[in-house]
Amino acid sequence: MGTNIKVSDVMKSNVIVIPAGAPVVEAAKLMSKHSIGSVVVIEENEARGIVTERDIIRKVVASNKQATVEVSKIMSSPLIVSSPDITVEEAAKIMNKHGIKRLPLIDDKGYIVGIITENDILKLLPSLIDLIEERSLIGQ
Repeated sequence: MGTNIKVSDVMKSNVIVIPAGAPVVEAAKLMSKHSIGSVVVIEENEARGIVTERDIIRKVVASNKQATVEVSKIMSSPLIVSSPDITVEEAAKIMNKHGIKRLPLIDDKGYIVGIITENDILKLLPSLIDLIEERSLIGQ
């Protein structure tokens, strides 16, 4: 991409979290209520994993498990995280390397401060292309 746009400039800072011991049905309700595709699982105020709609479908519904199973039993872990100070390009590289669509962002104390998704990056793409074209026209 070749830009220096920081993840902190485009991340969502209202990350929806759920305690590790909560039932999957509560995760599904949170996702529905907030029109989101994932919730970050926390334990002792630290991000430990992530539960996505796909996790619920594959690991609960398709496996005939009860929706009362704890989210910690189906979450994707270890959680791949980064700092909000990286660039969008660096975030995209991390996500591509690990095959993930969501990258939770933590501060230097380990607290979750935001999340950036594949869709967030794709929404930026037209603007980034325009910016790159403008820079090439003015010789930067």
